[in-house]
Amino acid sequence: MAQRIGETLVGLGVITEAQLNDALACQRAQGGKLGAVLMKLGLVTEDQITHALADRLGASPLNLADLHANLDVLRLIPMEVALKHDVVPLERMGTVLRVAMADPTDMLALDEIRFMTRLNVEPVLASESAVLQAIRQWYSSAEEDERKKHLEDLVGFIDAEHAASLELKAEEEVALNLASFDKTPGEAPVIRLVNYILLDAVRRGASDIHLEPYERQYRVRFRIDGMLQEVMNPPPRLRDTVTSRIKIMARLDIAEKRLPQDGRIMLKLQQEGAKKQIDLRVSVLPTLYGEKIVMRLLDKENLQLDMTRLGFEPESLAKFQKAIFKPYGMVLVTGPTGSGKTNTLYSSIAQLNKPETNILTAEDPVEFQLPGINQVQMKDQIGLNFAAALRSFLRQDPNIILVGEIRDFETAEIAIKAALTGHMVFSTLHTNDAPSSVTRLMNMGVEPFLVATSVHLICAQRLVRRLCPACKLRDHAGLKALSDAGFTSEEVPGAEIYRNRGCPACHGRGYKGRVGLYEVMEVTEEVREMILAGASALDLRRRAIEQGMITLRRSGLTKVAAGITSLEEVVRETVA
Repeated sequence: MAQRIGETLVGLGVITEAQLNDALACQRAQGGKLGAVLMKLGLVTEDQITHALADRLGASPLNLADLHANLDVLRLIPMEVALKHDVVPLERMGTVLRVAMADPTDMLALDEIRFMTRLNVEPVLASESAVLQAIRQWYSSAEEDERKKHLEDLVGFIDAEHAASLELKAEEEVALNLASFDKTPGEAPVIRLVNYILLDAVRRGASDIHLEPYERQYRVRFRIDGMLQEVMNPPPRLRDTVTSRIKIMARLDIAEKRLPQDGRIMLKLQQEGAKKQIDLRVSVLPTLYGEKIVMRLLDKENLQLDMTRLGFEPESLAKFQKAIFKPYGMVLVTGPTGSGKTNTLYSSIAQLNKPETNILTAEDPVEFQLPGINQVQMKDQIGLNFAAALRSFLRQDPNIILVGEIRDFETAEIAIKAALTGHMVFSTLHTNDAPSSVTRLMNMGVEPFLVATSVHLICAQRLVRRLCPACKLRDHAGLKALSDAGFTSEEVPGAEIYRNRGCPACHGRGYKGRVGLYEVMEVTEEVREMILAGASALDLRRRAIEQGMITLRRSGLTKVAAGITSLEEVVRETVA
């Protein structure tokens, strides 16, 4: 509030001049309205502020409890503006808009409303608590009326057989029951739409849900087996109500539309008598035409901890397991986002998880909770980053340390020192292949002798889609296409290549599930000497291949020849 309210309170003897000066100093340091600062300091009550304003204005405060919402007038002032200025619109009389305000002398608020509505604004006094209560009740009522109007728009999107009810239970937890989901006439249509989107994503095996607002379109896409697919186009005017519903489920601030927000939803899903739990990570990002929402579905049942089923070639798996069972050193897993690095690391520490072993992980975020393993969630806003966590880990008597990602020199230095002092360290990097990881560490500032002596093995990986076993077809690819992809002249005549077709089992895509491609580079004595001598990534790659390293392309071609994936998938994800 303006300083004049402070002078009025002094004049009425409610506060002293010294108390006003203290409050003004606090306001300059922390921001906010003077009235709120005075109440926070315990110098005044809300009633005293309201009566002081009434005394100055010569008018009694309005009792909003006796009034009802005018939905047409509420549309003139958005809810976020109403909350920002503690104002609620009452009625419109020609070119005059009558509003109730906690501080009718706030000229900045009046000017903004006047500019927004192109109307003359007539303010009346009401207590701050009454204004906030009216905003909550009246705008909620207006939103509910809007939802009812959109019911017919949703009929085309919600299949009665797949309808479901989504009910908030405990904090960050939602119960989902398919049995009671087919007839829910009492539920708001937007709630039913959100429920349908979540259920459809689970049924299709999606890993991510994208809700994207554009100028004349509202698009819903699912990422299935690594590929985005458009599945729905709800009416654009549902954008804000769908966003609000998801924010409520994720315990986010529905009034904040200018900043990114992150949250989570826990779904308890009951389908065909079986119970399962799915964790949804929710990310909200302000864009030009509204807030884009991405929800990542983390289903623990899809977590594959058996390394023999991830897609390793036998010789690559033997090298990898030999390295992870060493008493100390470092194993790096590299690849782009979404290439399955976390699954490989979880599989590794699951093999090592014994009662006599102390395992600590630093992750951002913790995707799956593993019993018997001490997992730490990073929180950069309070200074808990990978480097800080690593320093603390070394005082926790660890045997094995997992660092979610090496992003900077500080983290790399501490991780390597841990590997050199009797600890087994697992981590990830973002590089294109295994040999490039050595160059990446040295570009961060790590000395070559530290890399050479600490790193035992580097594994690069990609994920490619599996051909649907129910509908895959023999592909009589030309000999040149096979040769160009990397098949040798001896392999081409006997190669049996398959391609995708599409059937109901795979929703017409021709692919179902994914499999990993792995490039495992063992740091042998010869490779170690090359690192110390400053060899390039190209030289390291050439030497590793001579020593038997299977490249990502060769790993893919092996799976093509086995009928697991298609030639197109391998060419798309790897280079020769």
